[in-house]
Amino acid sequence: MEPASHKTTILLTPSLHERLSRLARVRGVSMGQLIRTAVEAQYGRVDPEERVAAVAALGALSLPVDTPQAMKSESAPSDEEPVP
Repeated sequence: MEPASHKTTILLTPSLHERLSRLARVRGVSMGQLIRTAVEAQYGRVDPEERVAAVAALGALSLPVDTPQAMKSESAPSDEEPVP
């Protein structure tokens, strides 16, 4: 992960600030790190062109994948099987 080098100030409601502070304490990270992780998860690090290229590369792979119906029948328990 590249080091943080730009500062941004945001205003939070008191209740959101308290929830994020509590969550950061529970996770053992700073609130800044918690927010950076959330922003990365929501908006990602990869630009749209890279995503399109990655999807195209995955689509070009020759993988042993069956139809969605066949995969569902292989993974879903039958009516007779007990659900774990």
